[in-house]
Amino acid sequence: MVKLNLDSPAVRQFLRFVVVGVMNSLVTLIVIFICKGVFDINEWISNAAGYVAGVINSFIWNRQWVFKSSHNAAGEAIKFGVGFLLCYGLQLLFTWVLTKPMGLGELMWTVFGFTFTGYAVATVFGMCVYTIANFIYNRIVTFKK
Repeated sequence: MVKLNLDSPAVRQFLRFVVVGVMNSLVTLIVIFICKGVFDINEWISNAAGYVAGVINSFIWNRQWVFKSSHNAAGEAIKFGVGFLLCYGLQLLFTWVLTKPMGLGELMWTVFGFTFTGYAVATVFGMCVYTIANFIYNRIVTFKK
């Protein structure tokens, strides 16, 4: 049986990354769904607005709390921005493929009184793709020690 050592700096860093990831996902989803559901803004513009809000939140928390970086903030922000654009492009492509060519966008489900569209489901899956790609990029490029 593998024992998780919570005193390990690497484990603590990973756990912090997970907490920041949950916060980012919530910020991103809330902004997307408010833009789309409340203000009826185009789904792709809503998606972009959600990710912009999430990436700002992510950079601040990852730099200060997760990776505790003291390197050049402007340089890291540029690297972080490039990583965001690459990962966002991957997420957008994945979400679009599920929604349009695969036809998920035409579907709707009602669960416990809440209606979910295919677009909403595709967005959640796209966020998973984004998160994995973004973690790898930032570990290797942005916050590399």
